[in-house]
Amino acid sequence: MKKFTLLIILFFMFHWADAQITTVFENGKEGHKSYRIPAIVALPDGQLLAICEGRVNDADDFGDVNLVMKRSFDKGKTWGKLEMIVDHSTLQAGNPAPVVDMMDKRYPKGRLFLFYNTGNDHEPQIKLGKGIREAWYITSVNGGHTWSAPVNITTQVHRPKQPSVNPGYNFKEDWRAYANTPGHAIQLTKGKYKGRIYIAANHSEGPINYSFKDYKAHGYYSDDHGATFKLSETVEVEGGNECMATELEDGTLMMNIRNQRGDIKARIVALSTKGGQTWDTVYFDKQLPDPVCQGSILTLGKRKGKSVVAFCNALDTLKRDNLTLSLSYDSGRTWTRRILIDKSANGEKDYTAYSDLVKLGRKQVGVLYEQNGYSKIIFKRINL
Repeated sequence: MKKFTLLIILFFMFHWADAQITTVFENGKEGHKSYRIPAIVALPDGQLLAICEGRVNDADDFGDVNLVMKRSFDKGKTWGKLEMIVDHSTLQAGNPAPVVDMMDKRYPKGRLFLFYNTGNDHEPQIKLGKGIREAWYITSVNGGHTWSAPVNITTQVHRPKQPSVNPGYNFKEDWRAYANTPGHAIQLTKGKYKGRIYIAANHSEGPINYSFKDYKAHGYYSDDHGATFKLSETVEVEGGNECMATELEDGTLMMNIRNQRGDIKARIVALSTKGGQTWDTVYFDKQLPDPVCQGSILTLGKRKGKSVVAFCNALDTLKRDNLTLSLSYDSGRTWTRRILIDKSANGEKDYTAYSDLVKLGRKQVGVLYEQNGYSKIIFKRINL
């Protein structure tokens, strides 16, 4: 009996550890009224950096919005103090997209990039052509303890028809709203495009459309470690919005996209054999229902010659709830395993929303996500 009791205790201890939840950012604390838009990256030494928007005065997308960070040395069990990364005065800095460049010979220990956007007005005003969103990055060679001066790459990765921003440019497109993925960026590790830094993004084209047909997804990338950037082709599906990319076992780039129109409550998927420059196939994956929200994707490894891919979203067509990790063992063709991350007890609105994924080990993944009406950003470790 004692042996049996011990086994029961050990079982529940393991189950609790498997389901451990840690609050990383909480509204009203550490100088910000609201924290939103989580992103996470693992450093080569195993440290985790959790990054998000720190909204100073309220929960609005536009206003005095900073980029802030916390770090963990123990796979997310505990987190250090809040660190300020980007403070764009009283204006907006958002949509953090971190990635570590491990293939630049100048930095054998890796160089951390953080891509982000700034804006000078609310998105509806920018969609009316009355404001501008810009694209920037900063880098760190010491794990985010210090950062470089910001680099403005707007003229390389955005197409706004604003003479003050792009004098002399005559773009066919008139891009207005603009945003990075939110969530991590990637570096390709295979084949012809090995070393490419790739950031999924989205924009609106031309005059505002109240059915969201003006939104479309795209990407931008660098093949020279951030010296220059190029734009991908646009994913030609109306409504393509927040997106994230991952690399499959054969070097194919898979982009998973939010459908802002909501006419089909499922994720849009675009595949590229050209490193995300052009798109071979675009389709709606109805195996991944979605309530019109952000989602995150990450390749975990390979099994039987195919990529093991994790995708995390609010697996619901009506509300932002039921945050679920979907697993594919055949490079995203089918999703045969579901792991519930978090769900409201009484059907509360917006209980789980935006998320980002990080690999912690061969059979462990971390999920950084918004919880309980955007009041907290939580980290949860999942044993696979």
